[in-house]
Amino acid sequence: MEPETETIIPEESIAEPIVEPIIAPVPEAIIPKVRDNRGGDRGKRQGRQSSRRRDTRAKPEFDQKIVSLRRVTRVMGGGRRFSFSVCLVAGNRKGMVGVGQGKASDTPLAIEKAFRDAKKSMITINTTKEMSIPHEVEAKFNASRVKIMRAPGKGILAGSSVRTVLELAGLKEVGAKLFSRSKNSANNAYVTIKALRMLEATKIYNTNQSRMLSNDTNIRDIRSNS
Repeated sequence: MEPETETIIPEESIAEPIVEPIIAPVPEAIIPKVRDNRGGDRGKRQGRQSSRRRDTRAKPEFDQKIVSLRRVTRVMGGGRRFSFSVCLVAGNRKGMVGVGQGKASDTPLAIEKAFRDAKKSMITINTTKEMSIPHEVEAKFNASRVKIMRAPGKGILAGSSVRTVLELAGLKEVGAKLFSRSKNSANNAYVTIKALRMLEATKIYNTNQSRMLSNDTNIRDIRSNS
């Protein structure tokens, strides 16, 4: 058997352990934030351009609101034909309002026809300075019957399509009452227009003019008595 040999390693050859340096964390406030600008300016430019386009877009002269939208079926020899009937109210909220009807195979086309019809039948309401009516009126159209009266300090007191006509006409402090039980929104809108048209023959005087007229009538009465 071979004799056991001892190996002696010199102390200089023993490698010292490697100590890794400890790096302290840097606070976030010191680290500069790199801004990722990919596509950022482009989005801002597009937003500015779209806002400019919105500003330059002209506001429509008349506001419109659909009162009735129905699908109409016509039975022909080859089958059924569907079309859409639209009744809408158009107005500028400054005393002008109208009601129109349109019929077409497509809804947008029917709305366009109804709007053109409403512009043709537009009326100008004879209003006071407070955008109210000078006196109460009553009208009847087919089965619908309505009465419109003044309502100082109460806003618009009306329902159904009557309220729509009064709002788009720009009237304030007005009340309306439907005496008929008709649920036809188109007829209710038309009877409101008929009642408001009765105000065209009414003459409205200012307070100064009314005083002058009363003074003139008093002077005439005195002269006639003398």
